[in-house]
Amino acid sequence: MKKLLLTALLAVVGFLSQAQKLEKAKDLLGKKKLTDAKTEIDNVMTVEKNKTLPDAWYTKAKIYGAIAADSSLKSTVPDARGTALEAMKTYLDMESNEKDAAKRNIQLTLDNNAPLIDLYTGYSKDAASFYNANNYNDAFINFKKSLEVFDLLSSKNIIPIKLDTTTTLYAGISAEKAQKPDDAAVYYGKIAEAKAKGEGFVEIYKWLADYYRRKEDKANASKFAQLGKEVYPSDPFWTGFELDLAREAGNKEELFKKYEEVIKENPDNYLFLFNYGVELYQTGYDPDASKRPANSKELIAKAVDVMGKTLEKKPDFANANMVLGQIYYNQGVEINNENKNIRPSGNVKLTPDQLKKKDDLRAETAKKFDQALPYLTKVDEVLDGQGKLKMEDKDNLKNALDLLIIINEEKANQLEQKKRQAEAKKDVAGVKTIDADIKKIQENVTKYTDKYNNIDRKH
Repeated sequence: MKKLLLTALLAVVGFLSQAQKLEKAKDLLGKKKLTDAKTEIDNVMTVEKNKTLPDAWYTKAKIYGAIAADSSLKSTVPDARGTALEAMKTYLDMESNEKDAAKRNIQLTLDNNAPLIDLYTGYSKDAASFYNANNYNDAFINFKKSLEVFDLLSSKNIIPIKLDTTTTLYAGISAEKAQKPDDAAVYYGKIAEAKAKGEGFVEIYKWLADYYRRKEDKANASKFAQLGKEVYPSDPFWTGFELDLAREAGNKEELFKKYEEVIKENPDNYLFLFNYGVELYQTGYDPDASKRPANSKELIAKAVDVMGKTLEKKPDFANANMVLGQIYYNQGVEINNENKNIRPSGNVKLTPDQLKKKDDLRAETAKKFDQALPYLTKVDEVLDGQGKLKMEDKDNLKNALDLLIIINEEKANQLEQKKRQAEAKKDVAGVKTIDADIKKIQENVTKYTDKYNNIDRKH
C-alpha cells in the first residue's frame, strides 16, 4: 500500500515539475528572455507526455516565433519561424478535437491570433526583401510559407477570406522568375480558378492557357482559356488561342468548323477571314498535284471565296491581295503546264482536236493571269508608296513584282506569236496594233523590273 502511494506521489511530483517548467518557459517569454525560454521549452518537449499538451505546443510556437522576429537572435536558431509554424500547426490540430467551439483555440483567441499573424507578416516581409533583391528563389519560398500561414488562418475560420490574391500573385511571379514554371502554374492557377480580376491579371490567364498548351495538356489549356474568356470576354486573345488548339489537334474539319464559329461571332474581324482563307488554301493546294486531298478543288474555291470576303472588309490589305493573286497565278501556271504537255510524238503532227485544246488552254491561262493582275497590282500600289517596310511586307512586294514581271512577259510572248500569225497573213494593220500592245507590256516589264531591283534600297 505504501509502495503504491509512493509511486503515485512521485508521478504527481513529476507532473507538477513539468507544469512548473512550462510555466517558467511562459514567464521567460513574457520577460523577453528568449534564449532561456527556448532552453526551457525544449526541455519540456523532451518529455513524451508533454507532447500531448496543446499548451506546450502553443508556447513553443510563440517562443520560436519571437526568436524569428528578433534581429539579434534569429541567426542563432536556424529556421526558427519554420519551427514556430510547425508547432502552431500541431496546436491547431489538437484544438480541433475540442468539441466545445467556445473553448477551441482559446489561447490563440485570447492573443487576438497574434502569433499566427506575426508568422504571416514575418514570411511576407522576408519574401518582399528577397524579391526586391532579385533573389526570386528565396522570395518564392517565403511567399509560399506566408500562404501556408494564410491557409491556416482561413481554414480555421480565423479570417473570412479564402484567397490571399496579392501574395498568391507574387508567389507565382517569383516562381516564374526563379525558372520554376510548374510551381508558378500552381499559384497562377489559384488566381484564375477564383476568377480574380485586376490590372494586368488577364496575362495570368493567357500564361496558364499557353503553359498547358505547350505541355500538351489540352484539357487544362481549354479550361484556363475558357476562364479567361469568361473574366475578360473582350480580349481577342481567346479566340485566336482556341483556333490554335483546334489547329494543333490536327483535325482540319474541326478547325474549319471552329473558323466558321469564330467568323460568325466576329463578323467585322477581317483577320479571322484572312487566316481561314490561308488555312483552306494550304490544306487544298500542294505544288505536287498527287499530294493534294480529294476535295482540293472545293477547298481552293472556298479559299478564293473567303479571301474575297476579306478584301470586301479591307480592300487595301496587301496580304490578302497577295494570296488571291498567287492563287490565280498558280492556277494559270498549272493550265499552262497542261498545255505544254500536249506535244507531238515523233514525226506525227498534232491533231486538229489537240491544236484546239492547246488554244483553249492558252486562253484559260491568259484568263487566270488576268484575274491575278489586279490583286498583284494592288500589292504594288499599297506597299510601294510606303517608306521602310516590315520584312513580311517587303517579301510580299518582291513576290508581287516578280509575278507581275512573269505574267507580262508571258503576255508579250503570246502577242509575239499572234504577230507572227498576222505577218504570215500580211495583216499590216493587225501587226501595227500588236506592236503597240507589245510595247506597252514591255514598258510594264521594265517598270516592274526596276521596282524589283530597287526594293531593298527604297524600302
